[in-house]
Amino acid sequence: MMRLFVGLELPAPVRAALLAAMGGVAGARWQRDEQLHLTLRFIGEVDRHQARDIAAALGRVNIRPFAAELGAPGHFDHRGRIDTLWVGVRPAEAVAALARAVNAALAGVGIAPEGRAFVPHISLARGRSMLGAATWPQAPIPPVGWTVDGFALFESQLTHDGSDYQVLARWPG
Repeated sequence: MMRLFVGLELPAPVRAALLAAMGGVAGARWQRDEQLHLTLRFIGEVDRHQARDIAAALGRVNIRPFAAELGAPGHFDHRGRIDTLWVGVRPAEAVAALARAVNAALAGVGIAPEGRAFVPHISLARGRSMLGAATWPQAPIPPVGWTVDGFALFESQLTHDGSDYQVLARWPG
């Protein structure tokens, strides 16, 4: 079985700005440079045959390049406890439109729709008890921009040091 997701790869200047914003939160497990991405859709566990069908369907998604930039920091919480720190991406509607196109392609190969609302963001840290999370970041995150002109299908392999990601395919290729 393969654990898959669809996402945006981030250029080096964007990753550098995100790495510079990390720190100052005890108990946070910060992402490594090679882990930084924006998830358009988490797929989950599939077999190799379904992965091929998914890749073929994603190849039919028409992407129109658009300018994006880092937005405001935010967090997700579970039962009142912050468990994820992230940075938003804007324009949210352009990223959401790409996510909708990806979802439509996945629906065509039997992948059920995501139940949660899509929030365009890049996760930077996770943790169960992060001290100082409510006041993170200590300095503003610069609105570094880039052109979104493609997306990728990733395989995620869980390790004791976190997840390792491998790009299986890119569009446009």
